[in-house]
Amino acid sequence: MPRHRPAAPAPRGKPIKLALQGGGAHGAFTWGVLDEILADGRLDITAVSGASAGAMNAVILADGLADGGPARARAQLERFWRKASLDGALPDFARPVFDTVLNFWSPRANPWLGMLQTASPYDFNPLNINPLKTILDEEIDFARLRTASPVRLAIAATNTETGKVRVFREGELTADHIAASACLPQVFRAVEIDGTPYWDGGYMGNPPLYPLFEGEGCDLLLIQINPVRRPGAPVSATAIQHRINEISFNSPLLHELRAIEFVARLIDTGVLTDPHYKRILMHRIAMSETHAETAETKMSTEFGFFLKLRNAGRTAAKAWLKAHYDDIGTRETMDLRAEFA
Repeated sequence: MPRHRPAAPAPRGKPIKLALQGGGAHGAFTWGVLDEILADGRLDITAVSGASAGAMNAVILADGLADGGPARARAQLERFWRKASLDGALPDFARPVFDTVLNFWSPRANPWLGMLQTASPYDFNPLNINPLKTILDEEIDFARLRTASPVRLAIAATNTETGKVRVFREGELTADHIAASACLPQVFRAVEIDGTPYWDGGYMGNPPLYPLFEGEGCDLLLIQINPVRRPGAPVSATAIQHRINEISFNSPLLHELRAIEFVARLIDTGVLTDPHYKRILMHRIAMSETHAETAETKMSTEFGFFLKLRNAGRTAAKAWLKAHYDDIGTRETMDLRAEFA
């Protein structure tokens, strides 16, 4: 009788590491990018870093993959964003708090902005309501994620005492860690983890790139939802505040990108030959390059608005895959030298 042969393992796609930027409700654009990558099926996501909304997308992605693969991850991402929307199932007392988080990047649409400028969350949120933790606990099996995450995770938070970034890994994650990564200090009390208070990770790593240098593979895809450049100087109070937010939350990312470009230049010129240093192949899908949301866009937490951003993210990812899939593993498609020229 012929000897039985075990089934061949399912082919894996090209390995890719993802860096997911935070930026309030614009994180729904990242949802769309992830949805298209999962549907396309040609990329093997091996590691994900994120801050704030990027951290939410990262853990939901990883938990969905652990629960049933790409199809499950796609469904779980959609369920999270639906639940987070105005049409979702948040209790009435929690809705204003969560809307403020999602709308923080669009002050014109933020009904609490005046109070946020003059009051502390320790005063106007005395019960320390954090609806994000409620949603995350409902949606994510953190016990499974800590022991069986199919991807490496790096979630950024800012240590309020030292001002330094703290990166939490998949083996230690709870809803508190994600809440810390998305803890806007104007809205929430600092989230304490092991006695240390943390604020939003976007202040010091939006998203952190250096944890993705570890392990095999050199391709790193940045999903950037906060524009680096905006033409002209803002003149209205709203536009000025919005631009300050963008610059502040982009600053740590730009520092890391500049360091990557510097090391790549040293390697290319033969100055740096230490094998411990490797060339990072940077790629980027930027919302500002594909979708016309401006600083004055009136943000909405309605699910229809999230779907609009999701569809824009799917379109952008589809175009990027068509143009650059063959480049993965071969060369970078983000011109860092031009970025800092």
